[in-house]
Amino acid sequence: MNTLMISRQVANRILSHAQANPDTEICGLIAGTPGHATHAYPITNIATNPSNRFRLDPKSQIDALRQMRERAEALVAIYHSHPHGPAAPSAIDLREASYPEAVYLIVSLDTKGVLDLRGFRLANGVAGDVELELE
Repeated sequence: MNTLMISRQVANRILSHAQANPDTEICGLIAGTPGHATHAYPITNIATNPSNRFRLDPKSQIDALRQMRERAEALVAIYHSHPHGPAAPSAIDLREASYPEAVYLIVSLDTKGVLDLRGFRLANGVAGDVELELE
């Protein structure tokens, strides 16, 4: 799958979450059906240094995955922000990616008035672009 359809509501929720936390990497899970992102689950970032790293809170992650199962949704993407860097996977992102079936969405706040949201497949230390289309 080289394209992910993402609802405007989900995109707006991710962007709002990032704007509300401009100095911290925000993170969360995205549910839906294959190729379609329909619901965002914000997760608390518990990284020791959340300004340049994210780590999903395990309890919140488990709760979100349970809610997805109850709604007959599947995990389609994982999102986080780069407050001071580009919307591209960092070396840490590539090294720690553990869901090769999921699209990784990265939003950058390091722009002049325009938020940048991009999608990637991360597997074996390599990033492949995923086209995002708003629906």
